[in-house]
Amino acid sequence: MKLVTIIGARPQIIKAAALSRAIRNHYADQIQEVIVHTGQHYDDNMSQVFFDELQIPRPDYNLHVGSASHGVQTARMTEGIEALLIKEQPDFIVLYGDTNSTLAGAIAAAKIHVPIVHIEAGLRSFNKSMPEEINRIVCDHCSTLLFTPTKAGLENLKREGFPMDNDGPFTIDNPKVYHCGDIMYDNSLHFADIAEEKTDIIQRLGLAEKPFILATIHRDSNTDQPERLSAIFKALIKLSKECQVVLPLHPRTEKLIKTNLNEDLQKQIFSCTNIKLLPPVSFLEMVALERHAQLVMTDSGGVQKEAYFFKKPGIILRPETEWLEIVETGNAILADADESRIMQAWQHFKDNPPTAFPEIFGDGHAAEFMLEQMLLTNTRK
Repeated sequence: MKLVTIIGARPQIIKAAALSRAIRNHYADQIQEVIVHTGQHYDDNMSQVFFDELQIPRPDYNLHVGSASHGVQTARMTEGIEALLIKEQPDFIVLYGDTNSTLAGAIAAAKIHVPIVHIEAGLRSFNKSMPEEINRIVCDHCSTLLFTPTKAGLENLKREGFPMDNDGPFTIDNPKVYHCGDIMYDNSLHFADIAEEKTDIIQRLGLAEKPFILATIHRDSNTDQPERLSAIFKALIKLSKECQVVLPLHPRTEKLIKTNLNEDLQKQIFSCTNIKLLPPVSFLEMVALERHAQLVMTDSGGVQKEAYFFKKPGIILRPETEWLEIVETGNAILADADESRIMQAWQHFKDNPPTAFPEIFGDGHAAEFMLEQMLLTNTRK
């Protein structure tokens, strides 16, 4: 069986590590994987370091698309992916999550009848102003095999008309939905101890004996709107008076701090000794920070989950989340970009630190399950 795996953004590179590792360890004589990097994230700190650190095979192809508007970027990727699919003739194309690389892969593959495997299917924020929501819906409805990490994802697909008990052969018109657990949980279990051995970021930053809040901000809905970005940073400054704040800066956020925040707020941020502003960190460094943090504050879907994996409370800097379960269990709070709600969420977790984190993301073997189902489907063609 030949797979073409499409990656382009940092989270997809990390997720792909789990699938590549499972192929290498269990299916090397049965599955050939061709990795295509679209170049959606083109900064070495945001991309290349992850291939090196996670021991992911070097991409067989790189489309070098780089940054552009949604339409231009998606069009360039669609064109490049279509040409590679025609050349490689894979049994499946594997797409992750909800980026423009995912959308481009779905469009290219569906048009030329290459079966699509969508990993992280069924997730919904129910906010179509988010580009990611459009991307994930389109990809799901073009897919042949849909692997959803959560029961909520399964219910979303059921409501949208996906059959839950259909028989093969499976096609774009007769898709198969699986509830399989989360591939990032596989990774977190695998890399947690490796991170402790291979990075010294906790010691280097002097955080070993200090409680700290880990924060990440990167979504354009927060960074591109001055009032929202200001509210988040005002809350961070207040929080820094109670606890050390560690903030790895996404390149986009670093740039927009200087254009979207007023001079006085910028001075407060850069002069605050209790806010550690870091360049982008590697995946293993991020795992170490998540594992040692007292609390995680983020607008990232992936980081929300990883906080849960490591049993840390989360403050979500968005009005909604695709990961409803972590809110429903009481381990995360939706605070949006609202200064007072962020502070209230902090106080709540300070007074009531969560202690129960139900196992809602599978058993850590999602990648192996997915590959088994792909092989079974492929033999039934």
